[in-house]
Amino acid sequence: MKIAKRVTGLILAALLAVLVGFAVVSAVQSFDSVSASAETSIVATSSESTPDDSASSDEDSGSATSGKAIAAGVAIGLAALGGAIGMGLAIAKASEGISRQPEASGNIRSTMMLGLVFIETVVIYALIVSVLLIFVL
Repeated sequence: MKIAKRVTGLILAALLAVLVGFAVVSAVQSFDSVSASAETSIVATSSESTPDDSASSDEDSGSATSGKAIAAGVAIGLAALGGAIGMGLAIAKASEGISRQPEASGNIRSTMMLGLVFIETVVIYALIVSVLLIFVL
């Protein structure tokens, strides 16, 4: 029973991570399609290039942007998955420790909170890297 709960939790965390990744990818792609159509209309009115040149450059930038969006979505999804699993295990072990030795609950709780802060810091770094992938690179 304990293993089934753990496996179910891992599956739900993985699904959540994948959904977050796909949400980021779809949001970035819709944003890029709106900005690309605006850039295409500006380029079409202001330049004298042939339609074939602008179409090939739009395809190249679109595939590069979608690749960045997929990479960012996967990065933040995996970071969220790893962070959720790590936090869940840390809280479970701290609860077990407190139930075994209630007199040491203060030390266990403070150590657990310090560990949770470090885990969340790694997830925030992954979010920053994902944002940099999308908007800077």
